[in-house]
Amino acid sequence: MTTEDQPSKPMLWIGWILTALPALFLLSGGVTAALQLPVVKEGLGKYGFTPSILPIFAAVELTCAVLTLIPRTAPIGAILISAYMGGAVITHLRAGEAQWFIPVIFSAVVWIGLWLRRPSLRQQMLGI
Repeated sequence: MTTEDQPSKPMLWIGWILTALPALFLLSGGVTAALQLPVVKEGLGKYGFTPSILPIFAAVELTCAVLTLIPRTAPIGAILISAYMGGAVITHLRAGEAQWFIPVIFSAVVWIGLWLRRPSLRQQMLGI
């Protein structure tokens, strides 16, 4: 990788911060789902999900977070997070909740972080 292929230090740091925050959120969600905490079971019941789905939620959240934190697999992680957050949007809309836009912002933050860290992604998106 040449110098011109590397992001500036501020872009790299901001990109990593914007990547790490959603990843940490997903890691904590995955752990609480894996532990099947009562608060998580109650939250799922509110949306019509049964606790038997918690291992799947845990696996998906942990996988997305780990893939996003590994530079080589980060684009795959971002795609999977976007898909997962799409399900969250539909769940909130179906429940009639106004916070459906939060998963959209969550996905956008993941992609902005990746965009800042990877000049090749910026070049592809902007056609430079």
